[in-house]
Amino acid sequence: MRIAFIVLVFLHGLLHLFGFARAYSPDLLNQIRQPISKGQGVLWLTAAVLFVVVAIQLYMKSEGWWKMALLGVMLSQYLVFGHWQIARYGSVINAIMLLGIMVSYNTAGFVKNYKNQVASLIAQHSVSVNGILTERDMQDLPIPVQKYLYRTGVVGKPKVKWFRVVFSGQIRKNEQSAWMPFTSEQYNFMDTPTRLFFMKASMFHMPVAGFHSYRNTHAFMDIRLLSLFRVQYEEGMKMGIAETVTFFNDMCCMAPATLVDKRIKWLQTDGNKVKASFTTNQTTVSAWLYFSDNGDLVNFISEDRYASVDGDMKQLPWATPLSDYRNINGYRLPGYAETIYTYPTGDLCYGQFHTVDISYNHE
Repeated sequence: MRIAFIVLVFLHGLLHLFGFARAYSPDLLNQIRQPISKGQGVLWLTAAVLFVVVAIQLYMKSEGWWKMALLGVMLSQYLVFGHWQIARYGSVINAIMLLGIMVSYNTAGFVKNYKNQVASLIAQHSVSVNGILTERDMQDLPIPVQKYLYRTGVVGKPKVKWFRVVFSGQIRKNEQSAWMPFTSEQYNFMDTPTRLFFMKASMFHMPVAGFHSYRNTHAFMDIRLLSLFRVQYEEGMKMGIAETVTFFNDMCCMAPATLVDKRIKWLQTDGNKVKASFTTNQTTVSAWLYFSDNGDLVNFISEDRYASVDGDMKQLPWATPLSDYRNINGYRLPGYAETIYTYPTGDLCYGQFHTVDISYNHE
């Protein structure tokens, strides 16, 4: 759809050159009966240039393309009204462009809200002292967890106060739903557990944006079609508990250095699996961590996360199997993960995540 829109804008711009040509070379387009002054011809040329530039901005993925596009649409529609008999169908394309401008404008506002919150939290954490993660910090951890931390390469490096993760992948609601491709960016902050997650997806070739906000058990999820129409919104106590599980999962899978956190209690060890709990703001969640013989974390399973079951939110087993470990900015981390709920009728894999980037403390 993006490429089709770019082509539409580009061709729309070229069509405006007919008005310029009619003004300066009327013999070339004598089939256009309505005269066009040279002054108006300049306006037709200006509109053409604006739309061609907008097409280039769209191709380069410039976020501010809509500003010049709005100017182009206004000028184009002014010319269409003045030459209605020959140019009235241009109104259809201008209307399509105006819808695209509205979507882009609202998306920009949606993204700006997320980025402003991130920037504020980064400013608060930029002066904090991290220190180095040492063997002494790990002495109370179960042996499989210590092995995991050595395996990932976090020992001897700065402790993590906050981190950023970028994913690509696909998600779906259920087995009957089509997979939706997505890209996402998230920031997690450790002092006061905070997770800000922004996703851009595509549903039926139309853009969908989603903002998840978690601040110390207070959470909401806002999903919008075309960044205009809210298609899903969740908040409340159950959402807060579910997102606390997600936050703990991020610590375990994406930021192993954070596992020395005193809010984590190591409850039970059984071979290569360890049960742990995480407590914040009087909310406690727990999970089993499964490790391979060589020390990689290969799964995280919690029974505290909520999912919709027959229209009601119920706690179900939730797993995130991990694989494709590789070097990411000097750390050995998983390159692929799935999110799986175990319903009474069987497992549902509703998310597939490919790690694009992970960075710590703004490295």
